[in-house]
Amino acid sequence: MPARIHLTLPSFGGWADGDWGRVLDLARAAEAAGMDGVVVPDHVAIGPRTDRYPAGPFPLPVDAPWLDPLTMLTAVAAVTERLRLGTGVLIGPARPPVVLAKTVATLDVLSGGRVDLGVGTGWQREELEAAGIPWAERGQRLTDGITACRALWEGDGPVTVDLPTVAFTELRSAPAPLQRPLPVLFSGTLHARNRHRIVELGDGWIPIMGATVADVRAGAAELRTAFSAAGRDPDALRVRAPVDADLASVTDLVAAGVTDLVVNLRHAGGDPGRLPDLVSQVQALSPA
Repeated sequence: MPARIHLTLPSFGGWADGDWGRVLDLARAAEAAGMDGVVVPDHVAIGPRTDRYPAGPFPLPVDAPWLDPLTMLTAVAAVTERLRLGTGVLIGPARPPVVLAKTVATLDVLSGGRVDLGVGTGWQREELEAAGIPWAERGQRLTDGITACRALWEGDGPVTVDLPTVAFTELRSAPAPLQRPLPVLFSGTLHARNRHRIVELGDGWIPIMGATVADVRAGAAELRTAFSAAGRDPDALRVRAPVDADLASVTDLVAAGVTDLVVNLRHAGGDPGRLPDLVSQVQALSPA
């Protein structure tokens, strides 16, 4: 199967210059160009310590606006028909699991089953602590939160969950997502806990920002082996990664196991009208 091509929607900063309807126009253009999906990033709030950003200098001023990704994708779903609706990445611990389960299921139902939920722990301590999440618990909160979401999405009756950071008794949350299972991709490095999340709870991996092609190749191979050991189809593993500025990494990324390529409007020179050419370029660089 050819690698899917996703466009990061600039739902943050000053790109829209106050006219956020331009983001919806861009989503329409992506669909018309033949792209497979869009990806929306996330920040609930931004504190002053952007010097802790793990991928280098933080690219935006602290007062830049950030649209909520799930709300944003609901609007995108209303103006498109087939685009996959991805988060990249949603800060899972910042949202109560029962609220996250309901919101994501609602989006999946309203979109006709198009959600790809990319989640991670987040990197900014102040953001999580403001949401009531102890920094040291962020990993456990992500694991427990998605476990609880899975239980609510996939249970056919009252659901009881008893986990270290999430517990409830005989709850129902309807409607269920149309997708069974709803795809969940976990971001980050492949330490033991994250590998366990991906294999036991997830459908794919989003390598950490700055990961090299060699990192991606090694991680994808490791996860395929882990999928097989767990009785899962290794060919079902999804790996979503960005391509470099001049698209030179496309061929190597696909050969390394990437199934979902992420580009942004800069790859098209900032012109939505050039998205069809961008799709053709990426397809030409992808191994047959």
